[in-house]
Amino acid sequence: MYNGRKLTFGLAAIAAMGMVASTAFADKMYGPGVTDESIKIGNTMPYSGPAAAYGQIGKSTAAYFDKINKENGGVNGRKIEFISLDDGYSPPKTKEQIRKLVEQDEVLLIFESLGTPTNSAIHNYMNQKEIPQLFVATGATKWGDPENFPWTMGWQPSYQTEGKLFGAYILENVTDPKVAILYQNDDYGKDYVHGLREFLGDKADSIIVAEESYEVTDPTINSQMIKLKDSGANVFFNVTTPKFAAQAIKKFRELNWDAVFLNNSVSNSIGSVYKPAGLDNSKGIISLMYYMDVTDPANFETEAYQKWSKFMDEYYPDGDKTSAFTAYGYLVGQTMEQVLKQAGDNLTRENIMKEAANLDLELDMLLPGIKIKTSPTDFFPIEAMMPAEFDGEKLKSLGEVVSVN
Repeated sequence: MYNGRKLTFGLAAIAAMGMVASTAFADKMYGPGVTDESIKIGNTMPYSGPAAAYGQIGKSTAAYFDKINKENGGVNGRKIEFISLDDGYSPPKTKEQIRKLVEQDEVLLIFESLGTPTNSAIHNYMNQKEIPQLFVATGATKWGDPENFPWTMGWQPSYQTEGKLFGAYILENVTDPKVAILYQNDDYGKDYVHGLREFLGDKADSIIVAEESYEVTDPTINSQMIKLKDSGANVFFNVTTPKFAAQAIKKFRELNWDAVFLNNSVSNSIGSVYKPAGLDNSKGIISLMYYMDVTDPANFETEAYQKWSKFMDEYYPDGDKTSAFTAYGYLVGQTMEQVLKQAGDNLTRENIMKEAANLDLELDMLLPGIKIKTSPTDFFPIEAMMPAEFDGEKLKSLGEVVSVN
C-alpha cells in the first residue's frame, strides 16, 4: 500500500533533482571526446618518411600536454588525451589516420597536423564534418580563409607573408639581385614563390632568373641545384623541408656557388638541418624567425629559455635541445592550452573555433614584439618575423621584427 503524499513528494523531489541536473548539464556543453575528466585531441605527424625530422614537433607537444596533465591536472580539471598518429607525410595515409581519429577515436578536434599536402588532403573533409582543424603545422595561405573554410586555422606565419619579407630583404641588401629558387612542387612551395613574386611586382620577371621544383618522393635535388647555379644567380632561395634543405646546403657548397643563401623558416633548425648539412657549410645562411633561437647562449639566462629547458629536461629528455622544432611544439601546445582555458566548460566544436578566433597573447619563447592574435576574420595568428643569419654556431639577429601588413 502506498502513501499518496509520499509519492507526490517523491515526484516533486525527482523533478527538482532533474531541474538541478539539467541546469548543471546546461553549464557543461560537451562535444565528442569530452568528459568531466578528459579531452581527446587528435593529431597526425610524419614520424617516418621524408619529413621525419618534424616528428620532434609532435613529441614535444605530447610532452607539453603530459606536463600540464601532471602539474595542473590538465586544463580546467580535464586531462588532455593526445592521440598522435604517424602519417609518413603521405596524403593517403593522412586521410586514413584522420578518419580513424574522427570516426573511431571520436576526438573533439584535430590539432597541429603537419604538412601542406597532408592537410590539403583532409581540408574539405574537416570542414564538411564541421570539425576543428586547428593550428595546422604549415604556413600555406589557404589555412586563413574563415569565409570559405571556417573550421581550419593555421598558426605560424603564412608562406606568402614570409616570401614577401624575403623579397624586402633582397631589395634592401643585394645589389642587382638575380634570384634562383628551389621549391617543393605543391601549395607549400608555390605559396613562397607567389609571395616573393607579389612583393617584387613588375620587377619579378627580371629579378627571378631560375626556378626548379622537386617532388617529396625524389631521392635528391642535386640536378636542380646544378641548373640553378648555372643560371648565374647571386641569390639562392631555398624553399624545402629539412631533408632536402640539408642536401641543398651541401650541394651549394660543393658547387662553390657564390650567392646569398636564403632559407625558409620551415627548415631553419640548427639541430635538424644545419648540423646534418655541416655547421661550416651552413654558415652565412639568412633566414626569418619568430621564436627564440634555442642554441644562442645569449638566451640561456632568460626566464623563457630556462622554463623551456626545464620542461625539456623533465618531460622530453630524449629531445634535441638544439632543434627549433622542439620549441615550436612547446609554443603551439601553449596556444592550444589557452584555447581550452578560454572555452571553460563549453567544450563544443563550435566554441573551440570561437575561442581560437579570439586570441591575444604573448608566449614564452616568442621573440619580443611577436604575439598570437586572431579574430573571426583573421585566422593568421602570427604575422611578423625577424631576419637572422647563422654564424656557424647560432642565429644572429639582423634587425628588428618586421611585417608586411
